[in-house]
Amino acid sequence: MTTAIPQRITILGATGSIGVSTLDVIARHPQRYRVAALTAHSNVARLEAQCLAFRPELAVVGEAGPARALQGRLRQQGLETRVLSGPDALEMVAGDERSDTVVAGIVGAAGLAPTLAAIRAGKRILLANKESLVMAGGLFMDAVQRHGAVLLPLDSEHNAVFQCLPPGYSARPADASGVKRILLTASGGPFRTKPAAELAHVTPEQACAHPNWSMGRKISVDSATLMNKGLELIEACWLFGLPGERVEVVVHPQSIIHSLVEYVDGSMLAQLGNPDMRTPIAHALAYPERIDSGVVGLDLVACGQLQFERPDTERFPCLSLAYQAFAAGGDACINLNAANEVAVEAFLAGRLRFIDIPDLIREVLERLGVAPVVDLDDVFSRDRRARRTARELAAGW
Repeated sequence: MTTAIPQRITILGATGSIGVSTLDVIARHPQRYRVAALTAHSNVARLEAQCLAFRPELAVVGEAGPARALQGRLRQQGLETRVLSGPDALEMVAGDERSDTVVAGIVGAAGLAPTLAAIRAGKRILLANKESLVMAGGLFMDAVQRHGAVLLPLDSEHNAVFQCLPPGYSARPADASGVKRILLTASGGPFRTKPAAELAHVTPEQACAHPNWSMGRKISVDSATLMNKGLELIEACWLFGLPGERVEVVVHPQSIIHSLVEYVDGSMLAQLGNPDMRTPIAHALAYPERIDSGVVGLDLVACGQLQFERPDTERFPCLSLAYQAFAAGGDACINLNAANEVAVEAFLAGRLRFIDIPDLIREVLERLGVAPVVDLDDVFSRDRRARRTARELAAGW
């Protein structure tokens, strides 16, 4: 059934893989959705093409100069899109009344502030920015409840869990839903079978060549180190109200089963599908209805055998570091995320080896210890401190 009034969508991080996939789904349902605003950090050329195709009222880029240039080009082509720039504009657009749904697709800590702005405006949030919950889980979930926002997960694993949970599931420890544990599946990344001795020599290009998914460079490296799965388990704990010991990671190289929920009666529910982000995006956009995503249906016979194995935390210690940080509480997850972002940036720039990434993160966690977090000012100040510490360490590595 098509809604009478089109849903108005703002996409934060429109030029990234999540944004591009979201626009692909939207384009398939022009009567159902309207694009209100698009944002990008530096990929102005792609943003311009998106503005021409979807004609949003607002657009945001990272810096003022490119924003003025884009504004001029759009005016020359007859578009009335207003182009803004900078972090304040990003937050303004996220909370703007011209949209009712915000796709939070910005990668990394930069996505926290605009996502919170959307929450404070009581929006329907389609969350792909896992770092928001990693950095500010308790504060983030409290804000969702306080402002009456609706939070729907876009990450394929969390969206799969959401689909396998009972209707009306509430993320409260007292919820008598019968959920025993959550199993998050991981592909294992491009180095799942690579001997440990060879990991010291892998290149950024090899780390970004994911076997199943098409993703940005940062998240691709996180997948290769298994830190992406570590961040996802922290996100799952906050989203679904479970302690770390009830969220388990299992390596599933085919990426056909996207995650599972086990119940106390022995039942286990799984969500399956071809590895394409348009499936969870379409689910969240239309929820509780279902719409065509453009994804080819799954052929189980062609899939053949499905494999499962335990993650190798000796070769890929980032997953263990994430478990430890969540268990430690306080600002440990902030430090974990900040150190990881700095380490991945340094690896992509050729300043760190692949195997140095977890070592740098561990050193930052040990050096900074754990302290309580009271408010968002604490979140941002601890994030800055951890990044500064990580950069200092990386410079002398």
